[in-house]
Amino acid sequence: QVQLVESGGGLVQAGGSLRLSCATSGRTFSSYNIGWFRQAPGKEREFVAAISWRGISTYYADSVKGRFTISRDNAKNTVYLQMNSLKPEDTAVYLCAANGGPYSISSVSRSQRYDYWGQGTQVTVSS
Repeated sequence: QVQLVESGGGLVQAGGSLRLSCATSGRTFSSYNIGWFRQAPGKEREFVAAISWRGISTYYADSVKGRFTISRDNAKNTVYLQMNSLKPEDTAVYLCAANGGPYSISSVSRSQRYDYWGQGTQVTVSS
């Protein structure tokens, strides 16, 4: 069992930055790929970024590529999402999730492939 808790959300002006954290419990955290997704009101959940269990491979949605950076510190059981150059369209609830299968882009980019989810943290970007 893996429990995930997101933090770091808030209100920021367009062009600003936030760093989200996804803290986990469970001894097997380092064996899970971790993904970030987001969901805006009235919209479907959207893939944002993912990182492999070793932290060697990362993958980003085109909409955030070059602006967001995902990283992990397995010693601290934490995954980070650094978000720069934020835009109003980035406004959403951001959720982290754990994927226990082999790392592949087709797997980590699909919400159905994740086993555990956090509750989410709100990010609001004002124009």
